[in-house]
Amino acid sequence: MPKVQNIVALLLVAGGFWYFYGGPFQQDGIQGVINEIRTDITEIKENPEVISAVNKVSNEIQLMFQELMQASPEKEEEQQQDVDPPKLEAPTEQSFSVHNVEIGDTRSEVEQKVGTAKRSSLNEYGVDWVAYHENYQNFFMVAYDDKNKVAGLYTNQDLVTTKLGISFESSRDAVLAKTNEPLTSIQKGFVSYQIQNNEEYDTFLIDQNYVTIFYDKHENHTVTAIQIISEELENQRENFYPVPSEKLKEGFEYQLFDLTNAARVTHGLSVLSWDESVRETARDHSQDMADNNYFSHTNLDGKSPFDRMTEDNITYRMAGENLATGQTSSIFAHEGLMNSLGHRENILQKDFERLGVGVAFSSEARPYYTENFLTK
Repeated sequence: MPKVQNIVALLLVAGGFWYFYGGPFQQDGIQGVINEIRTDITEIKENPEVISAVNKVSNEIQLMFQELMQASPEKEEEQQQDVDPPKLEAPTEQSFSVHNVEIGDTRSEVEQKVGTAKRSSLNEYGVDWVAYHENYQNFFMVAYDDKNKVAGLYTNQDLVTTKLGISFESSRDAVLAKTNEPLTSIQKGFVSYQIQNNEEYDTFLIDQNYVTIFYDKHENHTVTAIQIISEELENQRENFYPVPSEKLKEGFEYQLFDLTNAARVTHGLSVLSWDESVRETARDHSQDMADNNYFSHTNLDGKSPFDRMTEDNITYRMAGENLATGQTSSIFAHEGLMNSLGHRENILQKDFERLGVGVAFSSEARPYYTENFLTK
């Protein structure tokens, strides 16, 4: 069949050639055909319409290159500029320090070292997580008590020093070999709160602080983050789930956004921009799951994340969605997502550009988290 198609094509070409140049060939042979072709080419080159078309195409090409050249500097500005890591020192009063900050330091001492905060947002302890970073490099968060003293610390970057010989290169086995047995529960009055033991994190009571060390299942269970909460601050939280509020909802949303960007920077990826419109789509889905007691990317009307974005007039070239529920905080939600391969791939997808996070609480105060990633 291909041979027949080729023969037909050759016959059509030959027929067209004979139609235009059969006469000159009969009169003057091959030389006549050559002369006729030269004349036609000259006429085409000098035709005003052809010249106009060529100029138009040329102008369009030049304009395209000008736009590319103008866009290039902006692209360079968007690239992550490396920031020098701090010179880390061994802790003096505590067993752990984060960015040379220890539990009990004052806010003024912290900000003399690292500058002013980038964001403050309510957390599950009823105080703010105060985020410090330089375009998400050297990222850590501090919780201050009512006396403006450090009562909580968190980082998912290599900013930890400790007297126990633990680092971000330590495996879970190495951590367990250098600490006491991890806690299985936290006793508060007459209530015992169980600590999940799924090998993704361990919680220890060290220096009257609850130290939770998170591990990366996809990096040989090495340390990937640390949270330190003073015993006094932990005891302020009376219930397993925090009391829902609009401020806490917003706090969890911005914290997940910041944690995602801090993780991306650690893996050499660009920082995502906050997208307010897709945040509303994410919030609506979280609220729907919370209200109707289900957990799925497909809602009860059979609509996918992409259907919901389209319905909300959100345009995109590529998009993705992460879901979590039941975790008591944005930190535990994020670390859980990083240990789930599909969700991790979204967080570390190099081609995503924007992120909106939406949180809602069920009638039992159970949090639902939705992250919508997209590239426009």
